[in-house]
Amino acid sequence: MKPILRERQITLKHILIDSQRMIGIKFYPDKVLDALIKTLDNPCWSEQYGLILIKNTPKNLQDIFEQFKGIAWINVQHFFTNRPVFAGNSLLSVDEYRKRPTKAGLRQCPEAFYQKLEIRKYSLNTARVYIGMFERFINHYRTVENLLELGEQEIINYLQSLVLEGKSDSYINQSINAIKFYYEVVLEMPNRFYRVERPFKKESLPKVISKESVLRMIALCPNIKHRCIIALLYSSGLRRAELLNLKISDIDSERMTIRVSQGKGKKDRVSLLSKRLLEDLRQYYRIWKPVTYLFEGPDGGQYSATSVVKIIGRAAKRAKISQRVTPHMLRHSFATHLLEAGTDLRYIQALLGHSSTRTTEVYTHIAVNGLSRIQNPLDLD
Repeated sequence: MKPILRERQITLKHILIDSQRMIGIKFYPDKVLDALIKTLDNPCWSEQYGLILIKNTPKNLQDIFEQFKGIAWINVQHFFTNRPVFAGNSLLSVDEYRKRPTKAGLRQCPEAFYQKLEIRKYSLNTARVYIGMFERFINHYRTVENLLELGEQEIINYLQSLVLEGKSDSYINQSINAIKFYYEVVLEMPNRFYRVERPFKKESLPKVISKESVLRMIALCPNIKHRCIIALLYSSGLRRAELLNLKISDIDSERMTIRVSQGKGKKDRVSLLSKRLLEDLRQYYRIWKPVTYLFEGPDGGQYSATSVVKIIGRAAKRAKISQRVTPHMLRHSFATHLLEAGTDLRYIQALLGHSSTRTTEVYTHIAVNGLSRIQNPLDLD
């Protein structure tokens, strides 16, 4: 079989040299990429960092995305723009958030906030959300020096402003969680806010696609690495973060299982390994030779979460699926198709890592095995 060539990828990193912000660019040697790099604003090679460096300006960053669009995957690592709260698509650690620069006049979270996140070992995604949401709240009241002076009425007024801005229910709930985390966890003032109400929870059903559609996505995917990613998300019911955290040692071909370590809620579980997928995984391993993680980026670290979304989107277009397909839809489809095949709900619960069967029961509302036996009144003779 002809080896599949590595996809073109570039990795962007934030570099600070003598208080000068620079963009570091890393990529595998390639004539096309070499030519495009030379079109950027004064690129230079750094022996110290082993990267191509250009000045970190909005124009230079935009030029990179425009020049490489459709030609190479762009992975963003430890990189941030001048925004005061979130650091772009970066994967900054809590400690790096603590040390990041902010605009004049804007406040960062108190040191105790960062410490509590680290001590409690909150996931990086949760920490990022809490930091960003709480900083927005305290900067809304930046003239109030002592945060203890902010009571329930100020919090209610702030949440009302978010509603008027058109923020989503999820955004408002995350804001409440971040605020409560500070007062009730960091300052140990439990149950302080009795009158702070949350938006009504919408009971929306999971979106799924048919098994035939998933098989088309897999069959029409020309890249073995991408094909394995799609097949794993579907056949094992993995979340995107769980897929990216998979290590080679988590694949047990003798028991035909996959170990999911520290999934959502820091829970371990075991899921299924497809026999059909195992052959593709072995072929993928021979070609790509990952070292630690099952799927690795060009620098040997974890694969990019953004790249997984793009892979799924492109595969759906090739399969001519009209609706937008996301990685989590493949997890929903896995559970729904198992239920339709007659798998006990309790097994599905264990495979998905749900704490309660009530969470898993939502799939009973979209499984069509029972509905298919009901004759539509329009079709009755």
